[in-house]
Amino acid sequence: MPENVFTEEQRDALQEIANLAMGQAATRLARLLDTFIELSVPRMRVVEVSDAAEALRDMTGIDETVTAVRQGFRSDIKGEALVICRSSGVGQLCSFVNDPYIESSYETVSQKELMFDVANVLTGACVSSILDQLDRTPVFSPPGLLGEKISLDDVFQADVLAWKVALLLEVNFALEDQSFRAHLVMLMTEDSIRRVNDALDALLSSL
Repeated sequence: MPENVFTEEQRDALQEIANLAMGQAATRLARLLDTFIELSVPRMRVVEVSDAAEALRDMTGIDETVTAVRQGFRSDIKGEALVICRSSGVGQLCSFVNDPYIESSYETVSQKELMFDVANVLTGACVSSILDQLDRTPVFSPPGLLGEKISLDDVFQADVLAWKVALLLEVNFALEDQSFRAHLVMLMTEDSIRRVNDALDALLSSL
């Protein structure tokens, strides 16, 4: 599936849909962490999953180990959402969160719990908003930990992720005046990308 799977008009529409979704996610994340959230402009690429690690490395500048959480979603458009952050930032994030995290005696467990909470917020808000604007209602699977202190190449192993084609819709969320960033990436099947294409056409024709 080529990079130019979307027309310029479709890409503009998807960009606007993503902007609205990311704004909702930033608001929810700000409530969870009780701090102002800065967010980037969403960036999109359609790539083979085998090329996804290098593409995301180019988009984000990440050249160190990461912690990654995955969460599946499905309607007639289905895929997985990944929330990825530098491993060095997870402990920093915990220091900004109130009980029960920072006073827990189980530091490793608390960091996982916090990553799951962040992933739930970002995935739930972003994916739900995007698909809602495409007139779909997704069903989510429970989040799962892909790994801690792993490389981006390990995140996108073909035997770990079922998808051959990735719509890399990447946005990053940052804590104000801090170095922590969380990156949300959506992966979709080739059939689902075609359905997104059709849904965008239907949306544009209704305007």
